[in-house]
Amino acid sequence: MSDPRRQLPSIDALLAGPGVAALLAEHPRALVLKAARAAVDAARVSGGGAPAEGWDAAVEAAVLRLAVPSLAPVINATGVVLHTNLGRAPLAPAAIAALARVAQGYAALEYDLDRGTRGSRHLICRDLLVELTGAADALVVNNAAGAVLLALSALARGGDAIVSRGELVEIGGAFRIPDIMARSGAKLVEVGTTNRTHPHDYERAITTSSTLLLKVHRSNFQVTGFTADVAVVELAELAHQRQLQCLYDLGSGLLMNLAAWGLSGEPTVQEAVSTGADLIAFSGDKLLGGPQAGILVGSTAAIAACRADPIARTVRADKLTLAALEATLALYRDPERARREIPVLRMLTEDLDSIKQRAMALGGELIEGDSEVGGGSFPGAKLRTWLAGFPTEQLAHRLRANDPPIIARVAGNRVLLDARTIFPDQVETVIAALKANG
Repeated sequence: MSDPRRQLPSIDALLAGPGVAALLAEHPRALVLKAARAAVDAARVSGGGAPAEGWDAAVEAAVLRLAVPSLAPVINATGVVLHTNLGRAPLAPAAIAALARVAQGYAALEYDLDRGTRGSRHLICRDLLVELTGAADALVVNNAAGAVLLALSALARGGDAIVSRGELVEIGGAFRIPDIMARSGAKLVEVGTTNRTHPHDYERAITTSSTLLLKVHRSNFQVTGFTADVAVVELAELAHQRQLQCLYDLGSGLLMNLAAWGLSGEPTVQEAVSTGADLIAFSGDKLLGGPQAGILVGSTAAIAACRADPIARTVRADKLTLAALEATLALYRDPERARREIPVLRMLTEDLDSIKQRAMALGGELIEGDSEVGGGSFPGAKLRTWLAGFPTEQLAHRLRANDPPIIARVAGNRVLLDARTIFPDQVETVIAALKANG
């Protein structure tokens, strides 16, 4: 018996068929060609027979599948507000509008409109950051890891950077402080122990090779029990007494105190600036609620050193990031407006009754539960929430296959939808998906 795979059509034959020829009129030839090859490969793997739906339909299905963008918007029903796997902070309408405004044409990114000469992108967002944080100067780069790398290179390259063993942290994506220090050209000097570090540990480690004292905020875990560490203000004072610099890796970039909503223990950027550290590094896309960005604020001399460092060009922010970040920062001039319009702040501070109303609208079992801040912020903090529960675990897969995909929690054999992170204008979409897949 002959192998049926020998009877598979050639790619040229498929492209010549009337159904596939019609696809070529609507889609790029390269896409249809790739789809035809995929259809033939799938038939070969399954044994060589023609697809049950026919070749034209198989190629068309492959075209539609391959044409779908790989970065798809999703509905976050997990209750994790800053979900790294789902893109962290959704942008405020003002930030989206600013991004679109500069994306559709040219923008004065590095052009001085007053003088008609070359300008600097480093001035964008600079004045707003100075105004909001109280720092003397500021610089925006493309992400927080880049900000830390740049700061260490500018202030400690070729010298010793002293840090507590309890702050040699690893965050998501296997990003480790010791690794980034090694790449920066600074030499890591560890002091203290995992759970206890004292001022004299730093003092004894300072030598003529020392250039920097580093403080890393443990934003994604807690150390409790028999512990001790050195406050940033003490570290900054010691650094300046010994003619060294002090760098504070703050992490999340909180610009508004959220203690009134039960979220405490995370220092604000303004509090970090008041410690006297020479540089503070933090993220734009976590608690700040903006686009992915790394932000440095601090002394005029320290920021100038960062701007002059060659690494500054490799981590510079683009026009889209700067536009969205500037619009987000501008909202903070009115704290109540910022809380209302920046999605992260709105979700973290939303009234429990309004969350309950959305959960009830979804149907299913109404369950009290907890949401999480996520993004390595407020470790251990829980936010009371309301969830809609459904008794079949298979529902989670079907919801992920929805358009748009809906990402839920699975607990035991139940699917849980946390209404805190489902936007009000997404409720009807989720209800329709539940009815279609129930």
